Amino acid sequence: LSLNETCLAGRDSGTLRKQAPLWLKLEAIVFLGSNTPNSIITFWISVCRMTRVVFLHPDLGIGGAERLVVDAAVALKSRGCSVQIWTAHYDPTHCFSETQDPNLHVKCVGDWLPTSVFGYLHALCAYLRMVYVALYLVFLSGVEYDVIFCDQVSVCIPVLRLSRHRKKVLFYCHFPDQLLTQRKSFLKKLYRTPIDWLEERTTGMADMILVNSQFTAGIFRETFHSLSSVQADVLYPSLNTCTFDQPSTEAQSLEGLLPEGTSCLFLSLNRYERKKNLGLALEALAALRSSLPQGQRAGIHLVVAGGYDDRVPENVQHYTELKELAAQLHLEDCVTFLRSPSDSQKVALLREHFGIVPVEAMYCCCPVIAVNSGGPLESVADGETGFLCEPTAEAFSKAMEKLIREPQLRRDMGQAGRKRVQDRALIGHHLCSLATYTLESFRMAAIHLWLRCFWSRS
Repeated sequence: LSLNETCLAGRDSGTLRKQAPLWLKLEAIVFLGSNTPNSIITFWISVCRMTRVVFLHPDLGIGGAERLVVDAAVALKSRGCSVQIWTAHYDPTHCFSETQDPNLHVKCVGDWLPTSVFGYLHALCAYLRMVYVALYLVFLSGVEYDVIFCDQVSVCIPVLRLSRHRKKVLFYCHFPDQLLTQRKSFLKKLYRTPIDWLEERTTGMADMILVNSQFTAGIFRETFHSLSSVQADVLYPSLNTCTFDQPSTEAQSLEGLLPEGTSCLFLSLNRYERKKNLGLALEALAALRSSLPQGQRAGIHLVVAGGYDDRVPENVQHYTELKELAAQLHLEDCVTFLRSPSDSQKVALLREHFGIVPVEAMYCCCPVIAVNSGGPLESVADGETGFLCEPTAEAFSKAMEKLIREPQLRRDMGQAGRKRVQDRALIGHHLCSLATYTLESFRMAAIHLWLRCFWSRS
């Protein structure tokens, strides 16, 4: 079905509009053909209004997961859904600009709860904060909703099941949390055992499970053995193209950020976390400079930009580590570290020559250099829209050097990347998929509501 065919009628509509999904018309005929007028009216009231969606996210800051939630919320809202985002932390000075739109309701509860205990128990505290958010939503908020989009933390799903009228829950798994931590001591293993069990158990309680790539889907099956029979559908992160299609403001956004004479700019865009391997970009730049003659080195510059939060010790520590590494490699004048860049700065940088954020970079006509594993394998065409390399400084530096020495190749790859994004519908397809998953959950909820009404009258 196309998006137009899957749109629901507005709340104030007294009849089913033309855009009402065909499956609703068919199911209405099948399920309601011989039943009472009151039950029919009850069913259609539940169907013929906008779908009410609540997003649950642990920390609505600046990062890839937050970008996905915000883009998904904006996308569903643009398709006529009533949308709210609930979170345990929200800072208006450290967030994506879309969340400051008064038409997109963001509710923060439970921020008074600790994020750690003396620098430890981060996962446990995150679980408790999300459980509190879910309890508040279900029992204290008075908010009516049809579908819940639960992001990252699954432990709150059992609480959501306590709703008087059970709602449908979509759980989005970016990556199994238990694989993102180390277990070097016996105490850490003991601490993680019940948390890992809870993660797997509660994830399986969702009505629908979504993952961000085929790679993650494979890891999901390998990690959660008890969920091997559960289908995890792939919903790739969407791209808000409006941000990139706005009139150019590069001059103002990059003023004072780049040194004069910069002729070739490389960009690494990731959160300041050790697992992102940001040091690889610095090591690759050092290897690149050593392979080029003196005259070609002068105009090369690297910008390391990404999400940064003073409340997160790892962000602070890793930022310092990267600065020290740059000094060791004698790159102080060749690297700019940018913490939590604004949307305009990010767009301006991506409109330059190079990017390591695959889909956004390709849409901005930037060739991509990425590690040959995980998500980039599904989005980057090696040798066509960029290069997929081994995670070594030598491999990355060779790809960087090739783009420097062959300007036409750089332009061709940039154009091929944008065409790939457009041709493969990496934008519209993701939005359509999200709408389909949400409406499918709403469809199940509406049928369950009708069945309750039917049996109560039988």
